[in-house]
Amino acid sequence: MAGPLRVCRMRAGRTPALASLAAVTNEVASVPSWARSRGARSGSFVPSASSSSLSPPPSFLGRWQHGGSRGGRKVAARWQDSGSTVAAVPVAAEPQERGGIGAGPGSGASMAEQDPAAGCPRGKQQLPAFTWEVRANDRSYHRQVRKRFAFCLSKRKYSGNAIRTAKYNVLTFLPLNLYEQFHRMANVYFVFVILLQTFPEISTLPWYTLLFPLSCLLIIRGLRDLIDDIGRHRSDRSINSRPCEILAGRRFCWQEWRDICVGDIVRLRKDSVVPADLLLLCSSEPSSLCYVETADIDGETNLKFRQALLVTHQELQSEESMAAFDGRVTCEEPNSRMHTFTGTLCWRGRSHALDAERILLRGCRVRNTARCYGFVLYAGFDSKIMRNSGKIKRKKTKLDHLMDRLVIVIFLLLLVTSLGLAVASGFWARTFQEKHSYLAALYQHTSPAQQAFLNFWGFTILLSIIIPMSMYITFEFIYLVNSCFINWDLEMYYGAKDIPAEARSTSLSDQLGQIQYIFSDKTGTLTQNIMSFKKCCVNGTIYGNLGWDWFAGNLELRNSDVCDVTLLEAAQRDDDPVLREFLRLLALCHTVMVEDRGDQLVYQAASPDEEALVLAARSLGYVFLGRTQDSITIRELGRTRTYEVLAMLDFNSDRKRMSVLVRDPKGTIRLYTKGADTVILERLRSRGPKETLTERALDRFAEETLRTLCVASREVSEAEFRAWSRRHREAAVLLHHRAQELDRLYEEMEQNLQLLGATAIEDKLQDGVPETIQLLKLGNIKVWVLTGDKQETAMNIGYACRLLTDDMEILEEKEVSEILQAYWESNNNLSGRGDAPCSRRLSQQCPETLSHKRAIIISGDFLDKILHTGEVLKEKKGWPWRWLCCGRAEASQDQGALVEKAFVDLASSCQAVICCRVTPKQKALMVQLVKKHKKAVTLAIGDGANDVNMIKTADIGVGISGLEGLQAVQCSDYALAQFSFLQRLLLVHGRWNYLRICKFLRFFFYKTFAGLLAQVWFAFHSGFTAQPLYEGWFLALYNIFYTAYPVLSVGLLEQDVSAKKSLEFPELYVVGQQDELFNYRVFGVTLLHGVGTSLASFYITLWAFEDHVGTKVVGDYESFSVTVALSALLSVLMEIVLDTQYWTVLSFLMVTVSLLLFCLFSFLTQTVDAYRIAPAIFRFPDASWNALTDPYVLLVVLLSLVVNTIPSLTVHAVRAILGRATTQQKIHLKARRDPEPAVELRSHVPRGSFRRSSYAFSHQEGYAGLITRGDSLRARATHGTAPGALRPQGTPAVPSARCPPV
Repeated sequence: MAGPLRVCRMRAGRTPALASLAAVTNEVASVPSWARSRGARSGSFVPSASSSSLSPPPSFLGRWQHGGSRGGRKVAARWQDSGSTVAAVPVAAEPQERGGIGAGPGSGASMAEQDPAAGCPRGKQQLPAFTWEVRANDRSYHRQVRKRFAFCLSKRKYSGNAIRTAKYNVLTFLPLNLYEQFHRMANVYFVFVILLQTFPEISTLPWYTLLFPLSCLLIIRGLRDLIDDIGRHRSDRSINSRPCEILAGRRFCWQEWRDICVGDIVRLRKDSVVPADLLLLCSSEPSSLCYVETADIDGETNLKFRQALLVTHQELQSEESMAAFDGRVTCEEPNSRMHTFTGTLCWRGRSHALDAERILLRGCRVRNTARCYGFVLYAGFDSKIMRNSGKIKRKKTKLDHLMDRLVIVIFLLLLVTSLGLAVASGFWARTFQEKHSYLAALYQHTSPAQQAFLNFWGFTILLSIIIPMSMYITFEFIYLVNSCFINWDLEMYYGAKDIPAEARSTSLSDQLGQIQYIFSDKTGTLTQNIMSFKKCCVNGTIYGNLGWDWFAGNLELRNSDVCDVTLLEAAQRDDDPVLREFLRLLALCHTVMVEDRGDQLVYQAASPDEEALVLAARSLGYVFLGRTQDSITIRELGRTRTYEVLAMLDFNSDRKRMSVLVRDPKGTIRLYTKGADTVILERLRSRGPKETLTERALDRFAEETLRTLCVASREVSEAEFRAWSRRHREAAVLLHHRAQELDRLYEEMEQNLQLLGATAIEDKLQDGVPETIQLLKLGNIKVWVLTGDKQETAMNIGYACRLLTDDMEILEEKEVSEILQAYWESNNNLSGRGDAPCSRRLSQQCPETLSHKRAIIISGDFLDKILHTGEVLKEKKGWPWRWLCCGRAEASQDQGALVEKAFVDLASSCQAVICCRVTPKQKALMVQLVKKHKKAVTLAIGDGANDVNMIKTADIGVGISGLEGLQAVQCSDYALAQFSFLQRLLLVHGRWNYLRICKFLRFFFYKTFAGLLAQVWFAFHSGFTAQPLYEGWFLALYNIFYTAYPVLSVGLLEQDVSAKKSLEFPELYVVGQQDELFNYRVFGVTLLHGVGTSLASFYITLWAFEDHVGTKVVGDYESFSVTVALSALLSVLMEIVLDTQYWTVLSFLMVTVSLLLFCLFSFLTQTVDAYRIAPAIFRFPDASWNALTDPYVLLVVLLSLVVNTIPSLTVHAVRAILGRATTQQKIHLKARRDPEPAVELRSHVPRGSFRRSSYAFSHQEGYAGLITRGDSLRARATHGTAPGALRPQGTPAVPSARCPPV
């Protein structure tokens, strides 16, 4: 941690302090007053809350620099709470600048230790940001160190490596699950009703008769949660019980992941998964390199290398030295920043700087490295990937939230109605007693007030069935069956891998029809991880339809017998010198490593693009056999040739090209260069017809969304090379401006090139991805891509899948900064009192950008700088912070929310958003921001562990059963095999499920109000005595048998259009996004409709029965009750019949069965024999028989049915007259007027300057240095050992001249 501490004094509340801070750090941009944090944070500048009086600086979204130049020290500034000082804290030393031969990350220059301190700062006060101290092989120290987390409570500071992602255990399941379930207001309401039923004075039914259905409901939901959690427990046990080798004493023993502790030393072997965040100590590879695959962390499939410190590489060569290792690492506290690490290793009195290049993160997979040894720094939930994983949250749909609010509204209406009826009963009782004084003896123990009080609770119980438990039980059944429909859908079955769609959650199906934003991973979700060399242009001639595929994770040549016959024949004839040089370049100009596995060569590439090119050359007869530090061997059409490698001009993101300078067996020196077309074409010797044809081919390849690459070469004279080589050696040892001087020399060599041709590589998308995205966009669903991959790669996939189009304006970080800067300046008020929406303000700042399509492409670093305030404030929402820092953080929170909302409004106004190089936590943060500021329903889809947090945060999480394991699937709500199945999941099943649930709710509320509100009207004619109108059995069976089945059939089978039409017209999906089918207005209309039906049923019957009796003298209370009940029941069934759009045999049977069950149970419960057995239970003997056999009663029922049906028929007629077309009519009209164009992958507008090179995207800088130094090459001891084979310990290294022939 060497480095000066520079402190700069300033006065609180004065903006010149910002200039002082910039002077200290040299390149620090101005700091906004809203960017506050609780302390230092690497890579960000965060002023304290005390600086709220500062006005925002002019460029608050500029690219904030760490300070210093390349190779210098990063400096993180901390604005202290007092506002009086700014301390610049040295964070870490970056690796030294890249070089050419012998330079680059992991080179001798970078392996050499930075100037060590004279000794470790033992006893010195550590900086606040670096308080994590890890001691090697010292478990007792880590077990006894504790930290305080709340008042006087403390816990162990260093976590174990066992993880637990499950929500419950044996002790917490029952209380925690009940606590979660009683967050539903309906369950609280039911418990309240059950408690009322325990009082005999007001009870209408035994309390246990209501407790039973509630218990069933709680048990059903509890079992569902338990089954889900058992799956999480199994996953946790599987991960925690993975084997690993841990140093115990003086030897390594096989133990489980859960046994790993901080400070342990572990040994990893090839293809094993890293169990914790480790400091790489050494490996079996030269210079202690270690190759890792980070697909589960950032989605990138190309290999990355990590390198140990030189001191540990040299000193830790045996198990005894490992056991004696007593180094101490001081580093940053556990955090979620995946791509940065800062720390210091103190060992033997010297300190050594550590950075992210020395760290192996949990979840990485070791590749091409026989053995490596690591020192555990963070374990378990302290590891970076677990810090990004998030927590499991109970997800509730929008309809669930709406139902909770409606339950409260209905309950309040119930209380108001009961109170009004109770007050009326009191007044009625007083009037009755005054008129009938001879009955005073009956009321001597009760007063009118007491009677009103009891009647209040009686009416409350009597009307409580307006919110029936049966509705929620039916809910669960509908959700379950609709989930089974998803599981059984053969259109979402992936036969190639025998993977069906799976609805892992059964309570979210209706929300699938309301999705507004989709957040998608790229690698493995949109793409197949397959690179295919599709086409090329050589000397102006285009060759196409090639078939060399590279499959991630299975490095074998597929379909090698399928190729362009013309190209293959031309390569075999060997009569075209340009084609010969083109193929020779593909075999020579790369950084691929080769391993001989007996009968086949296996290539290990830094990027899948390079692998595809080398495989293509091999298929055409130019086989790369092997390399040494200064040579490369290939076989050209059967002839083995060895080229001397004179220099490798490495790739970097600025150069966008790489070159190799070789001497062929004849002694001729040639330069081979490949790179982005924009940099190669401007370095050509001349432009002729061939070059023009190649440029046209590049345009054609770009139109087909292929990843283009130009290749060129030139001959170099011996004298020119000698002069250049001398200057190159001098530049490689410079201490200052080394990188700039090397770049200048590379530029000088890479001139006057002769263009050989161009290649076109396809990063294969999953089947149907462009069509799916097109349909989703037509359904008003915004698709955002959140990937850990590089920006150029993400852009290329965006064009390939039609998320980006040529007519879009691309807003990158600079443009976004300018827009948000203008917004900030126009809204510079800390109080945030502006009432206009942010989206309107943004449109005022840049009205011209709203008139055409646009997309945003930003990086994770930029996102973190914009949303830094919001992220920190979100972390501070814990319960102690609300009281301790409430006042001081209030202004900061307002400003943070203002900036967040401005960014979200800007992003949501775009047609596409791509965020690249984002961490798993940043993915979840983006989802959370949209949910917070847009109140939108979100869906996240991914296939790897880096997508888990995003999947948990979104309203709907979809896991892809891909190549990266099942972590995403295990945490998802729905599992699919292909991204293209998303269109059917949302546009068909989602829309149907939303339609069904909304209709089910509407019908259920309607039938409840229509049938049971007659109790209220009856109270006006029964002295407000809370006497039931209906028979008790009718009340009990009304929602269970009489009306449940037709409504259930609607909830299970209803469709407005077919699945085919749903996909043809995705615009129908907008109905769910706008909550049109069930909302407060629909509920209000349903309530009024039900009230009208109940009024008509009751008062028509009352009018008919008032002064007239039938032929069988039917005019009693029981017959009146039966008549009202039948009128209401038939009106409800008729309404369901009129509004059902999709009729099946089952739908017809449901209506018929409901009528038959009413007749059956009515006669069974009203027999004279039943009355004789239990007169208190069966109180209506022969009531239905007497009533329904009277023609007069039947006419009354028919009249009520007609009156109740007229409003619905009238509404349908008015809609038809006014021209309000039905859904089917709309789509037929649209089909005739505006035929849907087919989705086409070809771009009709040439991109011109938008051509992108595939090579410049996915390669990593530094591999050329590893090769030319020999760091990545393993020498062989005996003749015949393949390159890459492991050299026995102690065997001298003899460089290999060539690989054995294949």
